[in-house]
Amino acid sequence: MTALTRRHDSKAPEETWRIYFGDIQAGTIAKNKGSIGSPAWQWFCGFYPGSHPGEQSVGTAASFAEARSAFESAWRAFVSRRSPGDFDEWRRHQAFTAWKYAMWDAGCRLPTQNTSGRSRCFCGAEIDLRTNEGHVYSTHMDTTQ
Repeated sequence: MTALTRRHDSKAPEETWRIYFGDIQAGTIAKNKGSIGSPAWQWFCGFYPGSHPGEQSVGTAASFAEARSAFESAWRAFVSRRSPGDFDEWRRHQAFTAWKYAMWDAGCRLPTQNTSGRSRCFCGAEIDLRTNEGHVYSTHMDTTQ
C-alpha cells in the first residue's frame, strides 16, 4: 500500500502539514488558531471528489503526535471504503481544473464560453462541447499514477 507522506505548507498562516497518499492530498494537520484553552492541533482526513459528504473526518489533539496518530487511524477507515474509481475521480477533477486554468492563463476561452460551443486548446487542438472532456483526459492528464 502507498505510504502517507507529509509536506510542510509554508504559505499557510499557521504551521500546516499537507498529507498525501501518492499524488492525492488526503488531508491536513495544522496548528489550531483557536482560543486559549482549545486543543493545539487540528486535523482533516479525506478528499473530494471521490467520496461523499460526511465521509471525511475531522478532529483536534493536544500535540502534533496525537493529531498524526488520530489522522492515521481515520485514514485507515476512510481508505478502506475507497475504490480505485474514487481515486480516479479525484485525479480527473484535478486534471480538468488544472487544464481550465492553463486555458485562461494562455488567453484561451473554454468551449462553454463561446456561443458556438467550439474553441482551440492552448495545445492547438480544436475542441468542442462534445470532445472537450475526452481531450483533457487523453492529452493533459498525467496517467502515470
